[in-house]
Amino acid sequence: MDNATAGWNAVIGIVLTTLLVLAGLTGCEQSKPAADAKKEAPAAATEPAPVAGEAKQPMPAVGVDAPLLSPAASMGRAANDEGVDHAKQGHWDVAEGNFKKAIEADPKLAEAHFNLGLALDKLGKHGEATAAFKTALELAPTNPKIKDSPILKKHTS
Repeated sequence: MDNATAGWNAVIGIVLTTLLVLAGLTGCEQSKPAADAKKEAPAAATEPAPVAGEAKQPMPAVGVDAPLLSPAASMGRAANDEGVDHAKQGHWDVAEGNFKKAIEADPKLAEAHFNLGLALDKLGKHGEATAAFKTALELAPTNPKIKDSPILKKHTS
């Protein structure tokens, strides 16, 4: 491939990436131009690169104290589910803000309180995490994903 073709491929890749970001189709992960993406094998088991100044801790295994999605009818669903996406990437500080927005929109959303507890725990704010976990448990005492959570039990026992 000559330099002109490689240059145009890079420009096209950047334009496409920009359009995807503007359309909201890429989340907050870092994207590469299409020309560069062809050169590397996909990294299935690696985590995204940390953002400077951001608290980053890996996501737990699925089903083990993983953040919970909201019920479809919840007014806080969009903010909560966006927080879940950030938590999956280890962006706990951003996720914390989304979970707080979800709670503002729907104060009885147990999943958002539980998720806030997870984020606060990851950020080392254990007193606040305990309060969030207790609220989640009060709101959904029979939800097994909440009541049987090892991290919740650690904070509430």
